[in-house]
Amino acid sequence: MEYLGITYTVNHPPKLDPQFIPFGVWRQAYLKDAKMPISIAVERNGGQISVHHTFIHGTEAMAEADYRYVERYVKFLLWSTGGFRVSICGCSPLARRLQKAYTPGGERDFDCTFFYQLYERKLEILDLPLDSCPQPNETAAPMGGNLDGCRIGFDAGGSDRKVSAVIDGECVYSEEVVWFPKLQEDPDYHYGHIVEAFKTAASKMPRVDAIGVSSAGTFIGNAPMVASLFIKVPRSNWDKVKTIYDRAAREIGDVPIVVANDGDVSALAGAMGLGVGSIMGMAMGTSEAVGYVDKDQNVLGWINELAFAPVDLCENAMQDEWSTDYGVGCKYFSQDAVIKLAPAAGIALDESLSPAEKLKVVQALMAQDDPRAAAIFETIGAYLAYTVVLYSQFYDIRHLMMLGRVMSGKGGDTILRVCQQILREEFPELAEKCQVMLPDEKTRRVGQSVAAASLPRLK
Repeated sequence: MEYLGITYTVNHPPKLDPQFIPFGVWRQAYLKDAKMPISIAVERNGGQISVHHTFIHGTEAMAEADYRYVERYVKFLLWSTGGFRVSICGCSPLARRLQKAYTPGGERDFDCTFFYQLYERKLEILDLPLDSCPQPNETAAPMGGNLDGCRIGFDAGGSDRKVSAVIDGECVYSEEVVWFPKLQEDPDYHYGHIVEAFKTAASKMPRVDAIGVSSAGTFIGNAPMVASLFIKVPRSNWDKVKTIYDRAAREIGDVPIVVANDGDVSALAGAMGLGVGSIMGMAMGTSEAVGYVDKDQNVLGWINELAFAPVDLCENAMQDEWSTDYGVGCKYFSQDAVIKLAPAAGIALDESLSPAEKLKVVQALMAQDDPRAAAIFETIGAYLAYTVVLYSQFYDIRHLMMLGRVMSGKGGDTILRVCQQILREEFPELAEKCQVMLPDEKTRRVGQSVAAASLPRLK
């Protein structure tokens, strides 16, 4: 197969999506003959800088391939590590094209807005000589695994909220309550529910020593800077959102509170259950949620918003309605992936159904061994295998733990089987290194809210 003059090999193309161009596989082929060195540095909060050294072809004939490679590379780095300043070192023409793309109204307008809201500063693309590349400054930090004392663990989901009371690692009380945070403009609605959950858990223990929170979104410290739970809250009222968890904790007392992205907490739950590190947790639900802990069970301080990182280079790929980009993870590893593949499989879904209900229809067909439904989950399994190749180029993954409603039932088993088969046959070294798996029973017992409870270290 060929794309932009680069020949690449895919032996098991996704059954229902033969146009799929896996970024990770294409990237490997692109780099075989690329000799011109460039460096990309991405700076985020706290002076942290991620630096990546790579190569381009640097010829007029390969100019479009070079741009596509670097543009997608930068996009992936921004949505994995996060950042407000990107330095392109060693190629001014590429830097200038990216500067034009990353401007308000430009091709990457959404990204500019997102990262401005996250860091509250303008996203910059700098053009620097190769020898002026910033020095790396990466600091991993320990996260969780603290089970001593009386703790509250709160898991803030989009449709229900779960809270646990945990004493010395044992869950003594847990409850789930339906709520509707994504529909509420008033942050006091969210605050009231959070405080109620905290107080309920506190009433089940003799005291509260610490509070841990797992929530979708991107955070600076405990402050939600961009979060779907508060999607209806006007930015003019965001000061209340940024302090919401710290204020709620003060209702309980002077106790430490730590808030973390739910993807990272999922990876932490896996690390606690398996007793190892280098774990990526990947949840296929409403969207794609990803978290990661390194070999020492530390977090890297990255945002890991891989739902908006590119996995497919096909220019006819489905567009993500929110970010407006094509070929990004949320359309391949979520209920949207199932829904988008249904027509190609010959399954007509009632448009009056919600996305979650459409997924259930396909899963019900899969439970009856319908070959059309099987083709959908086999396709997602192929997506996953080739994306493991990509993710492994940026993360040291020894265990990829698959979570979320899409992974339930026979469909999830099929995704796992196809992914593992492709890795074994096409990428045996990677298959040997990285185990793609479902959570084991011990990991399930740890649970999201219990892992969240372990986040703070006692004073």
